[in-house]
Amino acid sequence: MKTFDELYAELVRKTSYGDEDSGTVRLLAQGVHAVGKKVVEEAAESWMAAEHEGPERTAEEISQLLYHVQVLMLASHVSLDDVYRRL
Repeated sequence: MKTFDELYAELVRKTSYGDEDSGTVRLLAQGVHAVGKKVVEEAAESWMAAEHEGPERTAEEISQLLYHVQVLMLASHVSLDDVYRRL
């Protein structure tokens, strides 16, 4: 189990090495548009899971949504502090 902050730190570390075997690095290389499409897809899947699949599946989909939101943050050069200042 990891926190939102821990996930972000992990993604920053992964992407700083530019490991071509990393799915995160490959997704980031596709740019903001591709990452944004994944955010929209995961948001829809989270909603559908909440409507029809129960709490466990909803939690799984939300975790994927949070991951993709953080990848979008990295692609857009937005830090956790940038987001937290606006919460």
